[in-house]
Amino acid sequence: MRRIISLLTVIVSSTAYATTPVVLVPDRVFDGAQLHDGWVVVIEDGRISTAGARDGVEYPFGAHVIDLAGSTLLPGLIEGHAHVLLHPYDETSWNDQVLKESEAERVARATVHLRDTLAAGFTTVRDLGTEGAGTADAGLRRALELGVIPGPRLLIAGRAIVATGSYGPKGFAVDVPLGAEEADGPDLVRVVRDQIGHGADWVKVYADYRWGPGGEVRPTFSTDELRLIVETAASSGRPTAAHASSSEAIRRAVEAGVETIEHGDAATPEVLALMADRGVFLCPTLAAVEAISRYAGWNPATDPEPERLQLKRRTFAAALASGVPMCVGSDVGVFTHGDNARELELMVDYGMPPLDVLRAATAGNARMLHLEAEIGSIRPGMVADLVAVGGDPTRDISTVRDVRFVMQAGDVVKP
Repeated sequence: MRRIISLLTVIVSSTAYATTPVVLVPDRVFDGAQLHDGWVVVIEDGRISTAGARDGVEYPFGAHVIDLAGSTLLPGLIEGHAHVLLHPYDETSWNDQVLKESEAERVARATVHLRDTLAAGFTTVRDLGTEGAGTADAGLRRALELGVIPGPRLLIAGRAIVATGSYGPKGFAVDVPLGAEEADGPDLVRVVRDQIGHGADWVKVYADYRWGPGGEVRPTFSTDELRLIVETAASSGRPTAAHASSSEAIRRAVEAGVETIEHGDAATPEVLALMADRGVFLCPTLAAVEAISRYAGWNPATDPEPERLQLKRRTFAAALASGVPMCVGSDVGVFTHGDNARELELMVDYGMPPLDVLRAATAGNARMLHLEAEIGSIRPGMVADLVAVGGDPTRDISTVRDVRFVMQAGDVVKP
């Protein structure tokens, strides 16, 4: 009975707020750039109509006032690198997810992942590859748009593109389904167009992979091949993201015109300077690397930090020093959906000030997604994607875990 009453309360509240002006009264507001004490935010017709000092804002007639005492109101957080069709590798290995789990099972799991992500305060997600689940991400995006399932706004990349022979699963005597779509040379044009035709918002390419003679990371595509991908995608208005860990692959991808580099583990100061000069974002995916280290047996309480994490720290510090625009992208799916805040915490731990991390997770990621006119900031005219967290995350980033309220396009989805 309590559950029924709770669900009815959410449904009635969400429906009422969609048509009634709402005034949110937190202790403070982070607007995507700065923190303001004593601000209130007014929402009408799903968008922010007013944001400013409490004594200077006139409440609309009949407005519903929501007291968020003890909270900081933020723009909805944005996850820049996710895989909603994956679940943690310590539950099921990547190979087994791709080869043994049906697409129906993976979609069912993804609906839970999306719900948990929204409840954690992330109202927009860029999903960078279905990892063997075909074009299921397009169906999930449609279900979200129709309100069939709860979850964040979803931008998708479809199957992602890999060089022939490079990607997994590997080591089988027969051909097995792959986690991405193979293409090379002139055929890249057809594959990019086909992925766009199936609904991709972004085109993702693997600019390198672990396919060297000793299993080391080596570049996959030439600069010309990468440029062909980028130009084909750009002609339809789509940006390109590149998985790239090695310095040479990063260089090729940036020179080809990609807009984001995913991972970037071994980026040198020279390629970071090139990225900064061209405004290419880095999605460092710190949380995924930490999770994989833990799955391998590393205990952060007792063991020295593995070399791969030490490399991440050095690269991240060099990226900050170079002025590379930073994406908050965690590679969630490798670890638990809904725990996306771990990336923000690690970025602070690795040396980025909390205020800058919040800027990156809101206005910065919105700019990366070319959605800065709609989301990522609290100002008049913006879509009312809003999150209230306990305390002050500009001082203690971990307070982003204390999600007390979530509004999506003016609807209260977590009262």
